[in-house]
Amino acid sequence: MPTAPHLLARPIGVRRRLGDRVAEFAIAASALATVTGIVLVFVFVLREALPVLTNPEVMKEANPAKFFGPGPWQPVSDLPRYSFWPLLVGMFKATLVAVVTAVPIAVLAALYTSEFAPRAAREFLKPVVELLAGIPSVVLGFFALIVLASVVQGVTGSQSRLNALNAGLALGFAILPVIYSVSEDALRAVPRSYREASLALGASPWQTAFRVTLPAAWAGIFAAVMLGVGRAVGETMIVLMASGNAALVSLPLTDSVRTLSATIAAELAEVVVGSPHYATLFFIGTLLFAVTFVLNVLAGLMVDRMRRHLAGA
Repeated sequence: MPTAPHLLARPIGVRRRLGDRVAEFAIAASALATVTGIVLVFVFVLREALPVLTNPEVMKEANPAKFFGPGPWQPVSDLPRYSFWPLLVGMFKATLVAVVTAVPIAVLAALYTSEFAPRAAREFLKPVVELLAGIPSVVLGFFALIVLASVVQGVTGSQSRLNALNAGLALGFAILPVIYSVSEDALRAVPRSYREASLALGASPWQTAFRVTLPAAWAGIFAAVMLGVGRAVGETMIVLMASGNAALVSLPLTDSVRTLSATIAAELAEVVVGSPHYATLFFIGTLLFAVTFVLNVLAGLMVDRMRRHLAGA
């Protein structure tokens, strides 16, 4: 006697629903584990930094009121001084060079890839550029230390081989793939009707790209820049190897600098656990965590804004 079709379909449907539930649980568990890991890292860093704000003995030496005031960074001396000003200036100079170098190249490359490159060229160029993101930071730092520093010194005539300009150019290589990838996705998300309307009105492809597509994707491009800035601010090995590690306050880009992240990497291994210097380094880590978190949230908000704008159009 033949089996009714609905009797066969029921077990298959049950298995599918069970598989969907397992997949949903696995995805939710992975997301929860990721968020939990980030929260635990932040809690650990914040716990080690709290003595700066709560322990009178630590506060007596590492005065939080003077962290952002003028003064030197001299944590190891008879009169320790913990001013972040030289470190902030060094971080700003290196990040500025990286952004000025990488943003125009990455955005123009993304514009070419999304608007003008043939399909075969696009499928080749994007993976190659994104492959740069897989290069370890220590390799880029080593390249800047051995090769790029000599080139920069030969061009600028600077006394120091390792300086903010050298570190910033190396940082530009590190953030370029991030800015390029997100910018290209933002440009590709612009509706085709925008381009067709512009071309129908007599605009050339280049006019359409620069006056229609690029402005329509500005929120996504801004988000790409913010992500790149966040990567540059938190980068450690490149600036540790290529900046000269001198906590100086000066305007020339050819002077050696030291950043917040490089300070943690250079000093944490030799600091006394529980000392004011130790707590101050973790306070720097908390500051970097907060800065990168704000930049990433801002970038995410800009991407959502662009999506709503394009969806409404």
